[in-house]
Amino acid sequence: MSHDFGPSSGDASTRASGYGVPQQPYGQQQYQNGPSYGYAPPGPGYGTPQGPSPMAKIKPSIGWIVGVWLVAVLSVVVGIGGFVGGVFGALGDVLPTSSFGSGKTVTVKLDPAAGSVIYVSTTGPTDFECAFQGGPGTATLTRPQGQQTVTVNGVSWEMGLLVGVDKAGDYRLTCTADEAAGTEFGVGRELSTDSLLGGVIALFAVPSGGLLLAVIVTIVVLVRRSGARRRQAEAASAGQWGPQGPYGG
Repeated sequence: MSHDFGPSSGDASTRASGYGVPQQPYGQQQYQNGPSYGYAPPGPGYGTPQGPSPMAKIKPSIGWIVGVWLVAVLSVVVGIGGFVGGVFGALGDVLPTSSFGSGKTVTVKLDPAAGSVIYVSTTGPTDFECAFQGGPGTATLTRPQGQQTVTVNGVSWEMGLLVGVDKAGDYRLTCTADEAAGTEFGVGRELSTDSLLGGVIALFAVPSGGLLLAVIVTIVVLVRRSGARRRQAEAASAGQWGPQGPYGG
């Protein structure tokens, strides 16, 4: 009686392994989950085109141009307002502050440096004359070479006589007119170019300064925006392609 403690002689595959597990021959083994051999596809940033980066806001903004032209418009309004105010201010300084009728005698304050004028307001053509009855000095009356009429608040004042005095003080004055009804007299000062100088300066200087500022700021903003736009375009063009990978050449 024989005892065989080894594996069966007929099972070749069992003998080869020694553990009863069949082995696959060489050349037929497969790695289902292992890494594949060869080149992996290039990932992001390795020679592939990149998407456009968000465009930065171009500075300075157009709001600067809008704002400075609003200032220019405001300066024009201020200039016109200054001119009108200067004219009315000058007229307020030269026109009579009070009036008196034909045949009445009034006391007026005169100064040699003031350039005093007797103004006449009448509803129609009329002849008139004025005379001084007393005062601290000598007073003279002369006809103006030109005619000057100023209308304020619906009242027209015509320059009637130029007054000259050698001493400042109070003088008594009487004026009479052929057409007494509707004729008024008053003492003021002569309207000269110097009286309107402030209004003229406001009319031209203020708007000119505002417009010049608007033009300069507009040019500077446009030039700087153009440069910023060009630099942004260059940066975007340079960043279209990312860095090359290790196999990109």
